[in-house]
Amino acid sequence: MLADQKQQILDLFNAALAPLLAGTEVQANITLERPRDPAHGDCACNIAMQLARQLKKNPRELAQAIVAALMEHAAPGNLIDAAEIAGPGFINLRLSAAARQSVVKTVLTEAAQYGKSTLGAGQKVVVEFVSANPTGPLHVGHGRQGALGDALAALLDAQGFEVTREFYYNDAGVQIGNLALSVQARAMGLTPLDDAWPASAYNGDYIDEIAQDFLAGKTVAASDGAPVTASGAVDDIESIRQFAVTYLRREQDLDLLAFGVKFDNYYLESSLYSDSKVAATVDTLVKAGKTYEQDGALWLRTTDYGDDKDRVMKKSDGTFTYFVPDVAYHITKWQRGYTKAINVQGSDHHGTIARVRAGLQAVDLGIPAGYPDYVLHKMVTVMKNGEEVKISKRAGSYVTVRDLIEWSAGENNAGDLTRGRDAVRFFLISRKADTEFVFDVDVALAQSDENPVYYVQYAHARICRMLELWGGDTATLAAVDLAPLTAPREAALLAKLAEYPEALQHALEELGPHQVAFYLRDLAGELHSYYNAERVLVDDAALKMARLALVCATRQVLQNGLALIGVSAPEKM
Repeated sequence: MLADQKQQILDLFNAALAPLLAGTEVQANITLERPRDPAHGDCACNIAMQLARQLKKNPRELAQAIVAALMEHAAPGNLIDAAEIAGPGFINLRLSAAARQSVVKTVLTEAAQYGKSTLGAGQKVVVEFVSANPTGPLHVGHGRQGALGDALAALLDAQGFEVTREFYYNDAGVQIGNLALSVQARAMGLTPLDDAWPASAYNGDYIDEIAQDFLAGKTVAASDGAPVTASGAVDDIESIRQFAVTYLRREQDLDLLAFGVKFDNYYLESSLYSDSKVAATVDTLVKAGKTYEQDGALWLRTTDYGDDKDRVMKKSDGTFTYFVPDVAYHITKWQRGYTKAINVQGSDHHGTIARVRAGLQAVDLGIPAGYPDYVLHKMVTVMKNGEEVKISKRAGSYVTVRDLIEWSAGENNAGDLTRGRDAVRFFLISRKADTEFVFDVDVALAQSDENPVYYVQYAHARICRMLELWGGDTATLAAVDLAPLTAPREAALLAKLAEYPEALQHALEELGPHQVAFYLRDLAGELHSYYNAERVLVDDAALKMARLALVCATRQVLQNGLALIGVSAPEKM
């Protein structure tokens, strides 16, 4: 049911309970639930069983009294058609036909705004995702982060939060040093087959591409930084490092563009050191008495904040452990006004959660104990032609996001990656983040019910075809009489449309954009079932117009949901 209808029913229950609770200290906590079996009604309430013991009444008799008072307050035929008592005291309500049908007008009137809310009240939230080391192309794990993070950010935005999408570049540390050495080795003419090849070097063909461009003295630029020109000197390791990092950041920009993901802000790990934020964080923790020295290392008392053991912050060689810049980085998030922060990362980051949160508590800046929130995803296995794919020639040891998009677009769509992007984005959020996922390229290419994104998009295209055959002005459909919509499949489709705003709120509560994909598949299923059961373009003019309004509203909700997860809504398939 719609939110305003739910509120009206809650108001009716409160009015019905007022005389029953008068003179007592009993408080009613009314909750409405959707029955698992639609035959039991449109909503159920167990308030009679909750209050029976406190009021010293039989729960079923109390339910009868509540129902009698409720129906007395309800306007006949306006919202509630019937109220029934089931089992020991469940109250099941059936909405009137007009109440069920009203969702169509609501959807057609609100259009792209349907499902959105002001729940977030403008609270600033930063969603950090992808955050790949600039040491190679984006792999499928980064793709899963990209799909999850972007959909989550869109979900937050739709619910009234002020959202910033942020990419944190780990452009400092050992891996960047290995990247520079790898490019230098290639520039010197070495290959991974040579004995002198560095053991920790990156072996992909992209390293040779960087080396050749470096030797040619080329200039590269990432989306948010100044251009970098290669010196071309093989012994200039600093120039190699700067050029390689910028080169790969540009490559990642291109991958993200193909994936349809845009960021509002990029934050460099190196800036935490150059701006002395890491040093300031460590100094604050030392002065606060939250650290101690042992075995030549500096330790943080993370056990004071629920960690299973204290953690080393600064090793005996003077270098910081990797969670220290993370603490400094999250302090900047808080200081930038982000009272809510969400990190979408791989499950290998699970061990850092307790120590990062401990560090944030120890600096005593008023940061909440659960800050930031984490959405951790598990690995993606890629299947193609019935076999697992593990290696990309260009990357050297893993499948890239670009590989997945190009494969899923199909050989005949090499110039247009929309189909591939749609499949990859839909597939990668279609499972809960903490479950492992098998991406089957053959399924992504299938034009059948087996392919979930095709199934949903085809529902949209099918409606577009119906409206095209009708040839009328869809703007007129919001005003048609919906009373003829009485068939069982129509009732099911109406109910599913009404669920959309609540489905988005549940997805937000769980930080689970997979629920949007689940909803879209269910909605598409209801549309296909309706199409197979009933004709839309019938001879009866009133019935035809009502059905056209229903399918047009369904098309709008499909568009809204697909847009939320960054997937297109094609008019033809």
